[in-house]
Formats: sequence, C-alpha cells, structure tokens
Amino acid sequence: MSTLFEIFGFLSVVLRGLDFVAQSVLLGSVTFAAFVATPLAGDVEERGLRRVFAGCRRVIRAAALATIVAVFTAAVLNAAVLAASLEISWREVAGAGFVIAGAGKVVLAAVIGLLGSAAAPPPRATRNALAAAGALFLCAALADTHAAARLTNNGLLLLATGAHELGAALWLGGLPCFWLALQRAGTRELATRIGKRFSALAITGVALILAGAVVFAATYIGSIDGVYGTAYGAMASAKSVLLGLLLLLGFANFRALRRVSPDGAALSRVRRFVEVEMGIGFAVLMAAASITSMPPAIDLSRDRVTFSELVQRITPAIPRLESPGHGTLALPALQARLDGEREAAQESTGLRAFVPGAGALPPRNAEDIEWSEYNHHCAGLLVIAMGLAALAHRSGRAPWAKHWPLLFLLLAAFLFLRADPEVWPMGDIGIIESLKDPEVAQHRLFVLVIVAFALFEWGVRTGRLASHELLRVFPLLTALGGTLLLTHSHALGNVKEELLIETTHLPIAVLGIGAGWARWLEVEAPEEDGRWAGWLWPACFVVIGLLLLGYREA
Repeated sequence: MSTLFEIFGFLSVVLRGLDFVAQSVLLGSVTFAAFVATPLAGDVEERGLRRVFAGCRRVIRAAALATIVAVFTAAVLNAAVLAASLEISWREVAGAGFVIAGAGKVVLAAVIGLLGSAAAPPPRATRNALAAAGALFLCAALADTHAAARLTNNGLLLLATGAHELGAALWLGGLPCFWLALQRAGTRELATRIGKRFSALAITGVALILAGAVVFAATYIGSIDGVYGTAYGAMASAKSVLLGLLLLLGFANFRALRRVSPDGAALSRVRRFVEVEMGIGFAVLMAAASITSMPPAIDLSRDRVTFSELVQRITPAIPRLESPGHGTLALPALQARLDGEREAAQESTGLRAFVPGAGALPPRNAEDIEWSEYNHHCAGLLVIAMGLAALAHRSGRAPWAKHWPLLFLLLAAFLFLRADPEVWPMGDIGIIESLKDPEVAQHRLFVLVIVAFALFEWGVRTGRLASHELLRVFPLLTALGGTLLLTHSHALGNVKEELLIETTHLPIAVLGIGAGWARWLEVEAPEEDGRWAGWLWPACFVVIGLLLLGYREA
C-alpha cells in the first residue's frame, strides 16, 4: 500500500488529464453535431453530411467509453488511497463526494453515448435530451474542482470553472469531429461551410476560456508574486503559453477558411493545423490536470520563491563538467556507514539507507546537487549537438549529419546510468524494485522514449524506414515527452527547491511540445508549412540544450 501512496500523485494527475480530454471531446462532439452539422441538414448535399454525422457518432461513442474508463479508474484509485489512509471500509468510502460525482459522470457519459448514436440528424427530442444530459454532466464534473472546495466566492468560481470547461469543450473538444468532417465532407463547399460554423463555435469557446481564466487569475493567484513564486502560478503560466500557441493556430485556420482556393489547398492546410491544435490541446488539458493537483497560489502564503531567488537561480553560470565521485553522494555514504556498523556489530543483516516505495525521501547533500547539475549540463551539450546537427542536415550541406539521431542513444545511456545513482548499475537497488519510486519510474520511461526517438528517426533519416506512418513516430514521441514533463515532479521535501526546479523544466516541456508538432508539420507538408517548421524544431532543441546547460540547483 505504501507503493500506491508513492505513485498516487503521478497517476492521479495522468488520470485527471485523460478525464479532462475525454470529457471535453464528449461534450465538444455533441455540441459539434448539434450546432455545426445539424443546422446544415436539408441545405447541402445529403451524402457528404451523412458521412459527417457518422464521424460524429464514432467520436461520441469513443469519448463516452474513454470517459467511463478514466473516471472509473480514477475513482477506484482515490477510493483505495482514502480507505487505506483513514483505515475505513469501502462501504464508508462509497459515500464520499468524489465517488458520487464519479458515478454520476459515468452514468451520464453512458447516456450521452447512447443518445449520440441515434440517427442523423437527431430529432428535436434527442437533441433536447442530449443538452440536458450534457448540462448535468458538466455540473457533475464541477463537484471535484477547486471551486467546489472553496469557502468563499464559491458561486462565482463554480460559474467561472463551468465556463472554462465548457469553452474547452466547444473549441478543443470539437476538433476531432471537425477534423473528420473536413475529410468526409466530399465537397469544398460543405467543408468550408462546416469550417465557418465551427469557427464561430470555437470563438465562443475561446471567450468562455478567457473569461474563466480572468476570474482564476484574480481569485486563485491574486498577485504577481503568486505567478512566479508558486507552483500553481508557474504551471498556469506554462498553460497560458500553450494556449497562446493554440490561439495563433486557430487564427491561421480562421483566415484560411475565408481564402479557400479552387484546388482546396487552404483546406489541406486547415486539416494539418487542426492536427497540431489537437496535439497542443491535449498538452493544455494535461497541464490543467497538473494545476488542479496543486493548492491555489493564494493559499500558499509561506515558502514562496522571491523574485531575487528566481533571478539568482536562472542567471547563467559556468557549466559544471566535472562530476563528484559516486561514493561521496549522501545515499551511498549513508549505506557505507550502515554497512560498517553492521560489520562492527557482527550482525548478519543490516539496515538499508533507502527503500523505494517506503514513503521516505532519499537523503541529499552538496555532492548530490553537483551530481544533478553535472547530469543536466552534459545532457544539455548533447541536445545542443543534436539541434545543430539537425540544422546542418536541414541546410543540405552536411549529408553526414543525417546520423544525428544516434546522439539520442548516447543521451539515453547517460541518463540510464546517472539519472538515479542509487539504482543499478551504480547503486545497490535493483531496477525492478526501483520502479516503486515514481520519480525513478518516470526517468526510466523517459529513457525508453529517447531510445525510440533515436531508432525511428535514424531509420527515417537514412532511408531504412520509408513508411509515412513511421515518419510520424518521432514528432509524436517528442510532443508526448514534452507533455509528460508537464506532469513530472521532484520530491525533495523543500517547497522552494521543488518549485525552482520545476521553473526550469516547464520551458523545456513547452519547447519539447512545440518541437514535436513543428516536426509533424515538416513531415505532413514538406513543401509548404514544413519549410519553416523544418528550421523551427531543431532551433527548439538548441534552446532546450542551452536551458539545460544553465540548469542550477544552488
């Protein structure tokens, strides 16, 4: 059960994020069918519209199923932790508010999924029932938010949260149906009309998101130092940057839909940008899940990072390129002392300095800080080398640079050996046992993702992998790695130090997400948007490397 407590934070954020994604798509697809596709019935070519409605039904059913699975899994996880921590029965846990709200969401998601599978276009009675079920679903979703837990301004915050989540559904949640509609419409006229109607719906969604964000900024953050001095404010800033990227893409699509050419080139560009919007939208919703796992900035009046502390931490310094010895680290040194005491007492068994999953943080000393800084600085040099080599290959003047993805293997080996010095092969803790520690497990996951980066992209660059689907692996994994970094945390037992480290990692996450989707555009449109995107993503890598090179923990 202690292992469950250790991984609870990470799993709860991931499940919460998947729940946000599923519920947004569920409500957004229903709204798309009701306000975009249905009004066109009887006014456009019937065959194309039938295909559009068929796509909407598929998305609604998939989103309903995903919502049920995510909500049920999260409820069971939370219930297990609550029952274990309070030592109460499952019968008592069943009366908890989050269980009741989760059960309501599951039932309503099933109802929406069934109603959304009706004939197209749905009759008025079905549309009214869907609207009622969607409104009840949104109310149930508000039951376990920050707003519901507040003792003051509760009504205003619930209204703002509802507007924020509804806006995300109208815009981001409707994108999958919009993407399918552009593929299935059959004619440019129908696709353009659908696009213009969805643009109006998305603008409404953006307005609701921004209205909710203004209330959140005033109520949950409250001051400038709440932005840079708390984890809530830092994550909100990262989410705002991603939202700004989405707004730029949305504006580009808005203009493209009003400049549709006879050859349909503008619609092709819209489809590509919608794909990127969906990917960045996924990251935004995962960031929102991370925010909901943190106390609002206004509630953290102590242990805030001051502006001078932040400036001192991010001020560039000479990179550390000399590593302390492994034996000087706090954990190996403590284990050596315990082993010496066991031998002196002539005991057959001794104490272990650290047990993964036991709920205790490993000890740290000055050498641990130097070790971590050395790791980040060496990784930064490798990432800079990757970015520069990719730029050289992009220029066409350095054909040898096509092998640059192999540098990822060197980075993966470096992280495998040094990211967690208490774990084999450097430490005494076995790999399987170490996975009980969520931070170690996340590091190992990142290593696997990096190896996949290397193998797939090297195969693409050298012509060994020519399938278009395989070309998409590298950008998807890059964007996924950046998104996972948004949910990654460091357990140090010091609120300020944890925040200062997160402050340096959040820009890297945003740049990773941007690099992944820029590479996606290069793959999908090498002769159009891919021209500038092909230069953008390696530049993101260089900047990421520079940030790593400037990383400090003291």
